[in-house]
Amino acid sequence: MMKIIGGPASQLLATRVASELDCELALVEYKRFPDGETYVRVLDEIDDVVIIQSMISDEDLIYLLQLIDACSDASVKVVIPYFGYARQGKRFQPGEAISARVMAKTIEADEVLTVNIHDPSVLDYFKVKARDLDAAPLIGRYMQSLDLRKPIFIGPDEFAGSLARSVASKLGADYDVLEKKRLSGEEVKIKAKHLDVANRDVILIDDMISTGGTMAEAIELLRRQKSNDTYIACIHPILAKNAVVKLFKAGVKEIIATDTVEGGVSIISVAPLIARALD
Repeated sequence: MMKIIGGPASQLLATRVASELDCELALVEYKRFPDGETYVRVLDEIDDVVIIQSMISDEDLIYLLQLIDACSDASVKVVIPYFGYARQGKRFQPGEAISARVMAKTIEADEVLTVNIHDPSVLDYFKVKARDLDAAPLIGRYMQSLDLRKPIFIGPDEFAGSLARSVASKLGADYDVLEKKRLSGEEVKIKAKHLDVANRDVILIDDMISTGGTMAEAIELLRRQKSNDTYIACIHPILAKNAVVKLFKAGVKEIIATDTVEGGVSIISVAPLIARALD
C-alpha cells in the first residue's frame, strides 16, 4: 500500500494529498544536531512511498535528499510542489553555475512531479522521469467563486502573460500584460501602459511572488488608471521579507495563493491536482 511522507516544508499539503488518495501517512522523525546538521528517520515500514517536499530553502533540499535515501529500499516518487532555483535554469553570464541543473541532478527517484515550475526546461535536467502539473485551473475555479466586477487578469510581464491567459480563458474574462524591465536581481521597473481597467476588478497573476516589488508597483499603476478592487493571485507565495505588508500598503484587497508554499495566504490546495497525477 502506498504511503505519503510529508517533508518539513509540506506537512499540511502531504496530509491533504493522503486524504484525497485515502492512503496512510508515514511518520517521520526530524531533528537537528547541536552542530546544525539535520537528521531524518522514517519510523514506518514502507514499500511504496510518495515524498512531498517543497524546496523553499537550501535546508529543504537537504531534508528531501535525506528522505529519499531513507526510503532507498522502497519504490519512491517525489513531489516537489515548489522547486527552488528554477529561475537559474540557464547560464546568463560566463562562469555562472546553472543552479537548477545542479539541484535536479541530485534527486534520484522513480518519478518526480513539480507544480508550475518557473522554467519548464529545467525538467530536462532530471536524470529520472519528470513532469510538471498545472494549478492554473484551481486558481480559475476559486476566482469564479468570487463576486468580481468586470474582471480582467493581468500578468506583470510576458512570462506571466500565459498564466493570465490560461486562467482568464477558463472564466471567459479579459487578460492583458504589463511591460516589465528588470534592473537588477531584486529591482524591476513597470513601464506605464494604458489598460482598460477603469471601474473593473483587476487580478494580477504570476507563478510566484518573492519580494512583492513588481506587484506593488503594478498595483499603484493600476490604481492611477482608476481600477476598482485589485487582487493578487499566484501559485507559489514566497513572500520574502516584508512583501505582504508592502502589497497591502500598495492597496491590494486580497492575496490568493496555493499551498505549494504553506502560509497564511495559501487558501487554494493543490492536493487534488497532485492526487490525480499519482492515482
